[in-house]
Amino acid sequence: MVDSHVSMLTAVDARSHVHLVIGSNPLAAARCGQSLAAGARPLLVAPESAELHYALQKRIDDGEVHWVKKTFEDSDLFTLGRPEIDGVVDAVFVTSGPRDPKSTHISTTCKRHRIPVNVVDAPQLCTFGLLSTHTDGPLQIGVTTNGRGCKLASRIRREIASSLPQNLGPAVSRLGDVRRRIHEEDHRLHDALATSSSSGGGGGAEDLGLDDSVDQSSQFNKLVTEADLDAAKNRRMRWLSQVCEYWPLKRLAAITDADVDTILKSYEQHATAISHHESSAAIGRPSDPAGGAGASSRLGRIILAGSGPGHPDLLTQATHKAIQSADLILADKLVPSGVLDLIPRRTPVQIARKFPGNADAAQEELHALAAAGVREGKTVLRLKQGDPYIYGRGGEEVEYFRQQGLGDRVLVLPGVTSALSAPLFAEIPPTQRDVADQVLICTGTGKKGKAPSPPEYVASRTVVFLMALHRIQGLVQELTTHTDAEKGIVREEEAANASAGQTTVTPSRPLWPLSTPCAVIERASCPDQRVIRTTLGKVAEAIEHEGSRPPGLLVVGRACEFLHKPTSPPPSADAPALSSSAQQGWTVHEGFRGLDVGDVVVGDVLGQIAAA
Repeated sequence: MVDSHVSMLTAVDARSHVHLVIGSNPLAAARCGQSLAAGARPLLVAPESAELHYALQKRIDDGEVHWVKKTFEDSDLFTLGRPEIDGVVDAVFVTSGPRDPKSTHISTTCKRHRIPVNVVDAPQLCTFGLLSTHTDGPLQIGVTTNGRGCKLASRIRREIASSLPQNLGPAVSRLGDVRRRIHEEDHRLHDALATSSSSGGGGGAEDLGLDDSVDQSSQFNKLVTEADLDAAKNRRMRWLSQVCEYWPLKRLAAITDADVDTILKSYEQHATAISHHESSAAIGRPSDPAGGAGASSRLGRIILAGSGPGHPDLLTQATHKAIQSADLILADKLVPSGVLDLIPRRTPVQIARKFPGNADAAQEELHALAAAGVREGKTVLRLKQGDPYIYGRGGEEVEYFRQQGLGDRVLVLPGVTSALSAPLFAEIPPTQRDVADQVLICTGTGKKGKAPSPPEYVASRTVVFLMALHRIQGLVQELTTHTDAEKGIVREEEAANASAGQTTVTPSRPLWPLSTPCAVIERASCPDQRVIRTTLGKVAEAIEHEGSRPPGLLVVGRACEFLHKPTSPPPSADAPALSSSAQQGWTVHEGFRGLDVGDVVVGDVLGQIAAA
């Protein structure tokens, strides 16, 4: 196997930098163009007698590139740069290739003096490489094969760029403007809160997007409580961060200046206050909850439907029909983008403004929107992730509509729940003879963020925890140690039995061993699915190290290792070494292989036709 490496990909602010371009060929012209596009000042070093490429000559004639008419000398590295850094150039591009003996010399000199250098077609001589890039305003996407094939990198870049919706770059600019303005407003709010609070307040508004190089931290979906001083400041930034994470790219690309104003105004008031005016405006016409003059003479209906775990092929036919025929779609924020892409362009869509600390308010807003739509005679689709009745608040919504006198207008459609499908996509059989004879589906977070009662340990049980990864440390502690409430019961029993001489009481709930296998499954059935396999004793550390890629769930039990046995240590020094994560106690599996059902069926049919 050929030795390979990965590079640390960085985005360099090259404005005002001086780039030394050595050579006079077409590649030198391209390097000058790249340098100019990044805001740098390219200096071409080539003898006066050199034959310049016509594109290079044009840039020189237009005054874009300065030509230093001489043969390169080592001193050029330390005299042609910016005065503020003592004349040292910021980067060097050698375009003559590795066969030129000067290339090796220039590379060695640059490396010795920590000057970034790039030599064409010579990865071993480079300290940095250039990516094949797609640029759309502030959005840049770069691909590198680390010297294994630049043409392949260009092909991959084109494929990625062609899959992106139009106007994504302008959307990045608009959302960046929202983020900046929220920062400014939250900074002022922080100063006001800190002045009025005896505690002095906390830090600035939490920013969940400064570093583009990592997934969300394990605290991405951490609950924002009313007791936090920073809660009011954090709400809008958290919501904006989750809009960027969960909204389909097509929806983000279509964002307008009016949408930007809506985002900024949405939470100027307390996040739990639901404005009747906002609810009416979101539908697009005045509403009349009482069924007055503005109401339709004919009621519509409400469809509660589950969108499945992620892959659009896992929709039921009934839900797909509902998506195509609905007049208004009210979608939860976790509904997969592949499913939202199936919504006809003519159909208005409202995505829930749910984020930690605002779930109840967002739910009330969707209730109001749905009820108003039905009274206007519309077919309203409440599109939910997974199955509506598996931690989807489906029962609460049906009860709400009954209280509104709309119970007979409600239809509930089932969906494939991630609680059972995600383990399948991670090659975990929740039930398996001689391993697991029962499955328990639990929530990791109760109402208002309260920790639910932990389940007891049963060796033959597989437990699936939803909504648990943001408080994984607390969950593991509850599973593996007795809670304060349980200890309190023990103390009461000991006091009651003291008179009888029976002072020793043991908590009755069996605890889960820290060695119990478990798996974190994130974005199940989506292209960026990820599975982290580990144990209860290591899962919190693994999530902290690998970051968060919501939505995700936790599977606990021996079934987790039935098809994936724990990796044994290498038998000898000659054996391949484990990855760093495996050495720390977990393994990471990236990607989703897809369903490919249609391809298989078509192939089988063609084969049968040919055989006939």
